[in-house]
Amino acid sequence: MLKSLFSAFLMYSRIPVPQVEWKEENRRYSLCFFPLIGTVIGLLFVLWNCIALKFGFGKLFTGAVSMLISYAVTGGIHLDGFCDVSDAVSSYGNKEKRLEIMKDSHVGAFAVIKLAVCLIVQTAVYSEICSIRIAIAVAVGFMLSRSLSGIGAVCFKSAKNDGALQSFVKPSHKTITLVCLFITVILSCMAMLLSDFITGAVSAVSAFAFFVYYRISAYKRFGGVTGDVAGWFLVLCETVIAFTAVVSDKNTGVF
Repeated sequence: MLKSLFSAFLMYSRIPVPQVEWKEENRRYSLCFFPLIGTVIGLLFVLWNCIALKFGFGKLFTGAVSMLISYAVTGGIHLDGFCDVSDAVSSYGNKEKRLEIMKDSHVGAFAVIKLAVCLIVQTAVYSEICSIRIAIAVAVGFMLSRSLSGIGAVCFKSAKNDGALQSFVKPSHKTITLVCLFITVILSCMAMLLSDFITGAVSAVSAFAFFVYYRISAYKRFGGVTGDVAGWFLVLCETVIAFTAVVSDKNTGVF
């Protein structure tokens, strides 16, 4: 279990942990611990927002640092998938062509454009967080998005038989993994509701709705999920959760 924990953090974060041998038995429960990386990001996110509110930092500066926290912890591994999917979808090719484009290590113009838009939107949304309760609701989203991503990796059809994602899915103990991930989904939703009932409820619903869209989109565009598609989902799911949290907080009367 401990080696599975280290394997998850070594792959999906830049948090220093002991090195473990890259073999299947050391990744059997790695997906169970994937949401913990989101927990670390969430704690740093809330801590930063507490500091920013305490010292009265400007909204733009607060939002920019908030946006950078996730990518500083993960090293941008999910952004890489977001860019690959952006290029593949923008090609308007068939499924085989899209999968081939995602293997290319080069970054295309469409990926750069969509990445810039995504980061700007995230910075803008995070800059609108004006209370710790909303910051907590958004922070829990980092855990919820990874829980849903893990469930999708195990339950959804794979678009290919190899790749980084499959190196964690194939050796996983699927029953235990799903039980753990469903528990973290429940805990995440409860934490969102406790932070702010209306905002938490709207944010959780938006995450589940986007998860459904993720399944439909992955099957239609690629014939299933890959590591890149999972990264694309993670980046956008976090953005959707934050966006709906901020909007619902600003328009409580509407929701």
